[in-house]
Amino acid sequence: MRRGMVAVVAVVVVVLVAGGAGYLYFFSGLRTTPKPLALPSPSSTPASSASSSAAAGLMGNWTVGQGSQAGYRVREQFAGQSSPHEAVARTSGVSGGLTVQQSSSGFQASDIAFTAQLANLQSVDQVAGYNVSQRDRIVSRTLDVGQYPAATFKAASADIPAAAANGQQVNLSIPGQLTIHGVTKPVTAAVQGRLNGTQLEIAGSVPTAMTDFGLSPPQVSITTVQPAVTIEFQLVLTKNS
Repeated sequence: MRRGMVAVVAVVVVVLVAGGAGYLYFFSGLRTTPKPLALPSPSSTPASSASSSAAAGLMGNWTVGQGSQAGYRVREQFAGQSSPHEAVARTSGVSGGLTVQQSSSGFQASDIAFTAQLANLQSVDQVAGYNVSQRDRIVSRTLDVGQYPAATFKAASADIPAAAANGQQVNLSIPGQLTIHGVTKPVTAAVQGRLNGTQLEIAGSVPTAMTDFGLSPPQVSITTVQPAVTIEFQLVLTKNS
């Protein structure tokens, strides 16, 4: 009888250990998150000095083209885990543009407006043993994309250093208005920009919080989602002819 009880206890211990090891394997050891969106490597070497032709190349009306994407980053904590995981989702459904004109100190971008289609957001991180596409459905319901299908960022203007005409990377801090779920809030976008041949490349991020837009973090039984969110973007703009 005692030997039988010992055998049963041993089996239970093995099952518990195996289950715990499996949980750690699935939710802790095999989690990957893509790097933040950034400017791609330039295809040409920036010029050392500005020229009238270079300035003309930067000025004009620019529209979002193929290869552009935007998305978000949030931290989620799996039950029983000591460290959070960074969830990342992106969409290529981005539109908008801006106008660049010469100014006394360099250039000025005006009529800045970009829109991202939220229904097209797809998770690009990976968690072994977890179907991250389920998260996308939860996020879609939380954002109520049927009624509020898009997020928009608008800014009246932004000063651009003269070096931008040479193909050099410039770093900007652009205050603007972000609209999500029908709520508009002031935000500041940290932006990197570069003229790369005939394309204007822009990348950056906007830190904010779901609660600022009347949204509560998604409720998931095995996951706690933090309200802080980073919106990121990588845009390729082409000049209108």
